[in-house]
Amino acid sequence: MPHRWKPNVTVAAVIERDGRFLLVEEDTSDGVRLNNPAGHLDPGESPIQACAREVLEETAFDFKPTALLGIYMNRFVRTKTGTDTTYMRFSFTGTLGTFHEGQPLDDGIRRTVWMTQDEIQAAHDAGQLRSPLVLQSLNDYLAGQRFPLGLIYTDASVLVEPETGA
Repeated sequence: MPHRWKPNVTVAAVIERDGRFLLVEEDTSDGVRLNNPAGHLDPGESPIQACAREVLEETAFDFKPTALLGIYMNRFVRTKTGTDTTYMRFSFTGTLGTFHEGQPLDDGIRRTVWMTQDEIQAAHDAGQLRSPLVLQSLNDYLAGQRFPLGLIYTDASVLVEPETGA
């Protein structure tokens, strides 16, 4: 049977407050980069649940996704290792909630930063963004692109632990 190619599924949040956008500064194999609060979809969760979890883990803020901005794909070849990975990213926007003072951030996250659109564009131009999808999803957000969360269906079978035959 031939190997079946599968992209890595990730989620991300575009969060605006007072004309600034919440990003994380993180260590990557290619150095320090800026990214949306983002991460991988874990077993047993929907993309919506994963997004809320990742925002909390990376920023210490509660987050409630309210709209899908888009589903994006990109291919990334790491400059140092040559690792070739394709990502499928579900980007959301939503409501920022409580900040949990003192909560440690995920490993590799140095800090959170609030940046303007122009600052993010400048970071993109300087090669400081982790992915071109950071800027693409920001531009879609600013253009007013929003899709209902009901567009994403997660069957209940995904959300339960599989039974083991004993």
